Amino acid sequence: MMKYILVTGGVISGIGKGIIASSVGTILKSCGLHVTAIKIDPYINIDAGTFSPYEHGEVFVLDDGGEVDLDLGNYERFLDIRLTRDNNLTTGKIYQSVINKERRGDYLGKTVQVVPHITDAIQEWVMKQAQVPVDDDDIEPQVCVIELGGTVGDIESMPFIEAFRQFQFKVKRENFCNIHVSLIPQPSATGEQKTKPTQNSVRELRGLGLSPDLIMCRCTTALENSVKEKISMFCHVEPQQVICVHDVSSIYRVPLLLEDQGVVSYLSRRLNMPIETRPRKMLTKWKEMSDRSDRLLEHCSIALVGKYTKFSDSYASVIKALEHSALAISHKLEVKYIDSANLEPSTLQEDPVKYHEAWQKLCSSDGILVPGGFGVRGTEGKIHAINWARKQKKPFLGVCLGMQLAVCEFARNVLGWTDANSTEFDPETKHPVVIDMPEHNPGQMGGTMRLGKRRTIFQTTNSTLRKLYGDAEYVDERHRHRFEVNPELKSHFDEKGFRFVGQDVEGERMEVIELDDHPYFIGVQYHPEFTSRPIKPSPPYLGLLLAAAGKLQSYLQKGCRLSPRDTYSDRSGIQCLHSFDHVTDKFPEVVKSVLLQSAIVTHRVHFLRFSP
Repeated sequence: MMKYILVTGGVISGIGKGIIASSVGTILKSCGLHVTAIKIDPYINIDAGTFSPYEHGEVFVLDDGGEVDLDLGNYERFLDIRLTRDNNLTTGKIYQSVINKERRGDYLGKTVQVVPHITDAIQEWVMKQAQVPVDDDDIEPQVCVIELGGTVGDIESMPFIEAFRQFQFKVKRENFCNIHVSLIPQPSATGEQKTKPTQNSVRELRGLGLSPDLIMCRCTTALENSVKEKISMFCHVEPQQVICVHDVSSIYRVPLLLEDQGVVSYLSRRLNMPIETRPRKMLTKWKEMSDRSDRLLEHCSIALVGKYTKFSDSYASVIKALEHSALAISHKLEVKYIDSANLEPSTLQEDPVKYHEAWQKLCSSDGILVPGGFGVRGTEGKIHAINWARKQKKPFLGVCLGMQLAVCEFARNVLGWTDANSTEFDPETKHPVVIDMPEHNPGQMGGTMRLGKRRTIFQTTNSTLRKLYGDAEYVDERHRHRFEVNPELKSHFDEKGFRFVGQDVEGERMEVIELDDHPYFIGVQYHPEFTSRPIKPSPPYLGLLLAAAGKLQSYLQKGCRLSPRDTYSDRSGIQCLHSFDHVTDKFPEVVKSVLLQSAIVTHRVHFLRFSP
């Protein structure tokens, strides 16, 4: 029988329900269960495709072309599964399906109402989608984690709350439980952890017909016992049902935090699931990854040149892909966000300080990343950044628009086509190096781009990116774009060492570019960040980090394998000593000697984080 776990949120939005839902799924999957996930967004939009990144963060793209909420990216990364567009449920989708049924006469002339027609549609959608396999072996999931977006009490989420109030009786109590995520504020004036917002949130949830089985308290520091007992008493739950989710050094620690507090044991009893309670291999990997993340010594900086840099969630998957790659090569990642408009000469006249700060960040970075985007604002600044990366032989990765602008930059400054541009920005250009290649329905915005998984065929065997992909003949990656490189101009670029090493199956679309005589200058039309995983980083991003750290050639020569010097572990402090001289070069020799002996004897390196 399918088990359903509903995750709701209280007090404020953006409290971390997505990470907690993903973590719950992760610890259950580590028990050998097959887990799927559904994200419910109460907005009336059909999907997230038309959102501004500042409005709701990035738009995450799935294999089937679904443009969905960024939390589905968390589910895929944590659970290592592939979801579909129907795993993201919105008010718009529900109302659209109900209205279509009404127009067909499916309701036999009845008055169509929120209850029961909308609530029934929600329940039917959840039950149907929960049974869709998410793993390659096509096994039906056993557990479905459902995250309800927004905050309890929001007007737009009321139909969903009512639907799940009914749902808990439909599927029976032993198959449904509710996890409520709430905030425990800690005002700096007193330093006291306050429970009143959580009490009010739980009271409101109960008033709507749902009783939380676990209350997960988001807080800055660990919950005091007295606070936990107070929440237990006033929220009508046992103390062990109050879970502390305090701030941690890495999101990879959240599953471990939940596991340590007995969440698996509780869910096993509550949902009548026979689960092994012995240590699980999957969680052991997460612990090793988290420990290694905390011990990183060497740093690597990447300049992210974009137009949505004021809101980090705008590039959520990009940042995660960079973090996965940095962790793989044992470097602590530093992302330098640069508003591309600040790199343009016009900013020098308007605000010289912003202009010089932006260029200082760019020039001091170890690598440069130009991600995707839309609209003309800031594109010239991106071109200036790409020009600098090409001339200074700085490791560079261009994704989607970043690749297209790399083509424009090369056409202008090497081929001599000074007005070369994309027809998205200059429809009248004499050298349209990037053009609209229709694969969409004109006349509307949503879901009209080239979306989802598409195949890219490598055209040569000596491509750097092909080697990073394990010498694969082709790769399947996710796309989200309308404009593409003009294939008619390909020969002009090849003559100057600007190679289109990857193309689509038909050979009409340019998918991957590489530049001769450069340590790492790569552009991809697809979005490789969407398929990056913590233990399996995306090859284009891994290549960028390796090149930025000066390790790419060594990595390629070793058959794309990292040496022990590149990936140290807690069991071998000696493997960390390659960084010792770099970190302690300012210590007196006697201090260095003591520290060195301590490292060898204890096989631990935490002390190396102290500054001289």
